Amino acid sequence: MDACSKDYFCVKNRPGAGPYKRTPRTWSWLMLIVVMCLYLGQEMVISRGAYGSENTIEDVMVLGNQRIEKEAILAVIETKKGDVLDYDRLDKDLRNIFRMKFFMDVTTEITDGAEGKIVIFHVTEKPSIGEIVFKGNKKIRDEDLKKEVGIKIYAILDEQEIKQSINRLTEFYKKKAYYNVEIETSTESIPNNEVRLTYQIAENEKVYVTKIKFQGNNHFKDRKIKKQMETNEKGFFSWITNSGTLDKKKLEFDVHRITAFYNNNGFIRAKIGEPEIIFNKKKGLTVKIDIEEGNQYMVRNVFIRGDLIKPEEELLKKVNIKKEKVFNRETVRNDMLALKNEYVDVGYAYAEVSPNTEEDDEKHLVDVIYTVTMGQKVSIERINIIGNAVTRDKVIRRELKQIEGDEYSGEAIRKSKENLDRLGFFEEVEMQTKKGSGDDKMVMDVKVKERPTGSFSIGAGYSSQDSIFAMFQIAQNNLFGRGQKLQASAKLGGLSTEFNVGFTEPWLFDTRLSGNINLYKWKQEYDSYSYEGLNYDEYTRDSSGIGLGLGYPIDKIDEYTRGYVNYAYDNSDISNVPEDASILWKDMEGKNITSSVTFGIGRDSKDKPWDTSKGSENSISFEFAGRGLGGDVDFNKLRLTSAWYFPLWWKTVFLLRGNWGFMEEMAGGKLPVYQKFRIGGINSVRGFDYASISPRDPVTNDRIGGERMMYYNFEYRFPVLKEQGIVGLVFYDMGNVFTDDEHYTFSGIKKSAGLGIRWYSPMGPLRIEYGKNLDPQEGEESGKWEFSVGGLF
Repeated sequence: MDACSKDYFCVKNRPGAGPYKRTPRTWSWLMLIVVMCLYLGQEMVISRGAYGSENTIEDVMVLGNQRIEKEAILAVIETKKGDVLDYDRLDKDLRNIFRMKFFMDVTTEITDGAEGKIVIFHVTEKPSIGEIVFKGNKKIRDEDLKKEVGIKIYAILDEQEIKQSINRLTEFYKKKAYYNVEIETSTESIPNNEVRLTYQIAENEKVYVTKIKFQGNNHFKDRKIKKQMETNEKGFFSWITNSGTLDKKKLEFDVHRITAFYNNNGFIRAKIGEPEIIFNKKKGLTVKIDIEEGNQYMVRNVFIRGDLIKPEEELLKKVNIKKEKVFNRETVRNDMLALKNEYVDVGYAYAEVSPNTEEDDEKHLVDVIYTVTMGQKVSIERINIIGNAVTRDKVIRRELKQIEGDEYSGEAIRKSKENLDRLGFFEEVEMQTKKGSGDDKMVMDVKVKERPTGSFSIGAGYSSQDSIFAMFQIAQNNLFGRGQKLQASAKLGGLSTEFNVGFTEPWLFDTRLSGNINLYKWKQEYDSYSYEGLNYDEYTRDSSGIGLGLGYPIDKIDEYTRGYVNYAYDNSDISNVPEDASILWKDMEGKNITSSVTFGIGRDSKDKPWDTSKGSENSISFEFAGRGLGGDVDFNKLRLTSAWYFPLWWKTVFLLRGNWGFMEEMAGGKLPVYQKFRIGGINSVRGFDYASISPRDPVTNDRIGGERMMYYNFEYRFPVLKEQGIVGLVFYDMGNVFTDDEHYTFSGIKKSAGLGIRWYSPMGPLRIEYGKNLDPQEGEESGKWEFSVGGLF
């Protein structure tokens, strides 16, 4: 018989369990339990129904909110109308409302409604910031602090945000070298549940980098390594230049600079440690950098592999990395670009050059391998001009060296961009290429961002040559988008009146021939020399005239060279010549008509017309004036000018400039004194009065000009406030003027030295310079301050 038959109640799955025999008493207990369960179950159903009715949420309300919308609060809570009241859920809702960061306090209230419970959330809003006030800041303006604080008016007051704002302001002050700055905040209640947030600032003194130390540098001295860094030590001009200010981002980049410096000197395994900054309240900041130089590597072999368009020996002439020389990583990168240009200039736009090195660590030698992948030859299918709202398409296209239909040329594209940059019409010029209709076709997009090319200025100033003056100028360098230039100016000064109008057409008749015309009318009173109570060089010149010019590029020389021819007609009336003046001055009194033709050639490769950093400007011209051209003044004049700009360390520039002149009077003609050479002043030899260096009449002591001239300028320019366009300079000038019976000589040459400040302002270069006469003669000043606005030197 089965142990678990119908007469037994079994407990299964219990170890050692056996059958229990049913008895009448057992059955009685079982029946009692069943009856009780049925009763309790019925009661539970009745109870549950009653609970659900009384605890259903009839409504959810928000009270106390003023600025924060009710809907915004309800959106973050889970308790909804119609739900059964759940206290755990209400706790969660309270936390969600607090996380909004808009409230100081949140409580719940539960009341009985007609059909259930009403849940009310009572909120107390945090005040908003009605005012932000800075106190104690003497060196930093409120406007600058408001940009950095990161908190806006009407923002909700938040303690964590305020702490972060203090950190932001502290870091901002540290960038300005105020490492001891102390900032505290306070709040003051004002109407409409707002507060006044006050930042109390104690700026304290600036803290500069006073010492930069290196450890482990055996091959290079500290001074050499410091030159590679943008971070520098405090210097004499730190109060102007902010040198010695610590910028952590710049310091991080300095590590890369030092690493590159070592790599470029053969130390390919050099390791530069993270800078350690040591702060001392009395001594300032010390920056300590650990260096592990390693060994210096030399170049053993140089190879060019892959797709060669020329013999390897010929391509090797294009690279500057050489055998048995110190390895230089920057030279390798430049060689890579030079080799790539060899390919892209003949149509291989997709050419790639991969430089690789193989090091022999035992012998400290490096093999350099350039691998060339030629790619497909392509041509320019189409050129699109984009962004020119004012400038006409043809003005841009005529400057392009890359032509539609021609093979792709990297050199032509680079020159095209240079030409467009030099126009001065655009803030930005981008040359972008993309795939054309086929694999061997490309489309080039010329994208330009135009800048305003018109200017209007009116003002007053002071010139050492003209005393107080007022000026007016209007100019348009891209007239009607055609690339033409039109300018008009007027100047009214204590000693002069000038009116000028000029027009230039750079592409006359849509050819590369340029043309210009200038009209002028001016009056100048000369009273520039006084000695022992007597005035010399005193006269008045009233002039009017016209100038016409043509120019043309001379491509056979290079892209920077132009030839030109100018015609000038000048009608000058000389008056107010003293009775006891030199006979040469008396002879020119009255009307003098100069009709002349000038032939010249010039080469200008300067990178910029102002604030030039590299390049040169050279010219030679010959001017012929004679009665055969309709005038009554006869002379020949030869002039040569040469200026060279050399970029040096720390973004400084050295200028070497020379100017030479030679002229002769034609037989039977006349040569007014004002046409002869006289130098001196801010644009020639500084430290001397304008046009004061000149031969003199042995009888009257008047300056009578000379037929031969030379002067030289040696100038060293350095940035003072680069972003503002302010540079400083020191100079040495020398020059002299000679008569036709004298030879060029350095004997008795006038010399000066000095310094100055130059600001490249929107009105043109503003110059303030002082020149010291190094060997003053009788009647000469020992030095001179000079000031001018506009014009280039």
